Amino acid sequence: PEPTDLTGTKPVTQPPSPPIAERRPHELTRHDHTRVDDYFWLRQRDSPKVIAYLEAENAYGDSLLAHTGSLQEELFQEIKGRIQQTDTSAPTRIGDCLYYHRVEEGRQYKILCRRQGSMAADEQILLDVNARAEGHRFFDVRGASTGGPEQGLYAWAEDDEGRGFFTLRFKDLASGERLPDAIANVTESFAWAEDGRTIFYVKQHPETLRWYQLYRHVLGTDVSDDELLYEEADETFDMWLSKTRSRQYILLTLWQTVSTEIRYLPADQPDADWRIFEPRQRHHEYSVDHGGDRFYVRTNDEAVNFRLMQTTLDATARANWEEVIPHRDDVLLEDVAAFHHHLVVSERENGLQQLRIRRRDTGDEHYLDFGEAVYDASTSRNAEYDRTTLGFRYESMTTPESEFDYDMDTRERVLVKRQAILGGFDPADYQTERLWATADDGRRVPISIVYRRGLSRDGSQPLLLYGYGSYGASMDADFSASLLSLLDRGFAFAIAHVRGGEELGRTWYEDGRLLNKCNTFTDFIACAEHLVGKAYTHPDRLFAEGGSAGGLLMGAVMNLRPDLFHGIIAHVPWVDVVTTMLDDSIPLTTSEYDEWGNPNEKKYYDYMLAYSPYDNIVATDYPHLLVTTGLADAAVQYWEPAKWVARQRALRTDGNRLVLKTEMEAGHGGPSGRYRRYRKTALDYAFLIDLVNPAD
Repeated sequence: PEPTDLTGTKPVTQPPSPPIAERRPHELTRHDHTRVDDYFWLRQRDSPKVIAYLEAENAYGDSLLAHTGSLQEELFQEIKGRIQQTDTSAPTRIGDCLYYHRVEEGRQYKILCRRQGSMAADEQILLDVNARAEGHRFFDVRGASTGGPEQGLYAWAEDDEGRGFFTLRFKDLASGERLPDAIANVTESFAWAEDGRTIFYVKQHPETLRWYQLYRHVLGTDVSDDELLYEEADETFDMWLSKTRSRQYILLTLWQTVSTEIRYLPADQPDADWRIFEPRQRHHEYSVDHGGDRFYVRTNDEAVNFRLMQTTLDATARANWEEVIPHRDDVLLEDVAAFHHHLVVSERENGLQQLRIRRRDTGDEHYLDFGEAVYDASTSRNAEYDRTTLGFRYESMTTPESEFDYDMDTRERVLVKRQAILGGFDPADYQTERLWATADDGRRVPISIVYRRGLSRDGSQPLLLYGYGSYGASMDADFSASLLSLLDRGFAFAIAHVRGGEELGRTWYEDGRLLNKCNTFTDFIACAEHLVGKAYTHPDRLFAEGGSAGGLLMGAVMNLRPDLFHGIIAHVPWVDVVTTMLDDSIPLTTSEYDEWGNPNEKKYYDYMLAYSPYDNIVATDYPHLLVTTGLADAAVQYWEPAKWVARQRALRTDGNRLVLKTEMEAGHGGPSGRYRRYRKTALDYAFLIDLVNPAD
């Protein structure tokens, strides 16, 4: 039977099934397993038939959700009206200049600016991204920075397609003229030498997009003459450029899931040879910062949760490292920032971030007190080495993003800027909690939850549960102005801090990758069951959301427990795990064998096949589902969600909504421009709200 809407009174038409002639099966045979992929043909990105198919899905989704149009517009206006549309960021000081960005009402993008001396001085516009984006449906700017001690030149990386191929451009800030130098088809990773004329940049492989080549360019010279300084041959490694806060060294970090190698160069000697800090060794990860007469090294050598070491500038080999902060079983050492007189150590304990301030000369130290049970805190706006004031950012699920300056000696903190939330917002109207679910194996899984005060706790409240759980990325309890539109309509919102992240330390990550990956999925289910069991919600009013690797999570839990969720939103979901990891010609495959496993080995093939969402769709009833993707997505190719939806259309036995929305001019991050993002959020929320309270 044709599906109907929730009221059962408005028949809708399914998008046309792909013609049988176009269903060219693609067989993948490994270890006596044969998989037939009826929708492999959707990989033909340039095929007019594929484009027509995606556009037909978009038209079908539009028709299916057309009755929510007024609700979407209401939500869009709400979100826009709650956020101050003309606003200025907290400034970052570099030398005598204060750098900041601002936005103007009605304009999609930021305007990057600086003032000399104080914010009362005349403004100099460095880059108006709105002007650069003119004529482009998608536009992204990354890494904008000044070069050299005089800060007279400006560089930025821009992408007008969303596929991650950037062009480096340059501007003379004295004349205001753009320089003729333009370096196309590169990554966003670049670093200035201290001469203000030399820039180092990273290129990606044209097919796999692996960041693998280091180049040097001197302004005013022909780009075709740029010298290739290093090419990484190991297909599991990527590279990233950075510069120490002291401005004395440029670092090239070569990394993969379980190994690191750093090469370094004095920033005032751009023609010198790069030196290896410590040679790579499997299962050894480290990072480096510079302070005065020594390097500081964060390392997992004999330290699962990392420890802090130091060494002299001329003896960087591991045998010379001396311990500064020892390993702790219950505290993850996440990052170290070196200043002239202080070290700022970012740690994570019991799932929460801590900032530890330590005098470099005496070792005296203290922690910042944040005063809430659930929050998100990190360092920010700290471009200068010679300062005793730390910039840090703080927010919680009830406290808008707040920028502080903190005197590391006197311990005085000053609020520099707090995000203004318009429309009568009062944080006292909302409540946040930390809950704990019990996983199948007895492990306790933290949950962060926020809701409007007066929660009934009788199971009648709709709840949106978010999860990710991959790459060691921790999901923190931050503030969302747009989320208020759900909370004010009776929803609760929760984050399941599942294994695969690092909320509870490095072992929390290790227990959620490779042959432990299914812990991520069962943890999420345990969190959902806990919320139902404690009457925060009911399966008929429980929703789930995740994106990218979190979209894999959504697909897996939908297969495992389709009865537990009323609706699911999966953004750019990675759902065809085995096919992708068998194809080493596409982005991210070879560099992620240590995250997911290499399916050319039987144990990984079998394990991945057992949870791959695409491979485990069966003829059963599934929740309502909204799926989004981007045609230019290089991280999760558009065809994965497209194939996933196509197979569901053939097998699902329910009449629930199944919507695929493809952004035809966007990549992994979705549409660019803040108003386009507001509209995308409004669509997501309308999808959820209408499933609870159907629109007319």
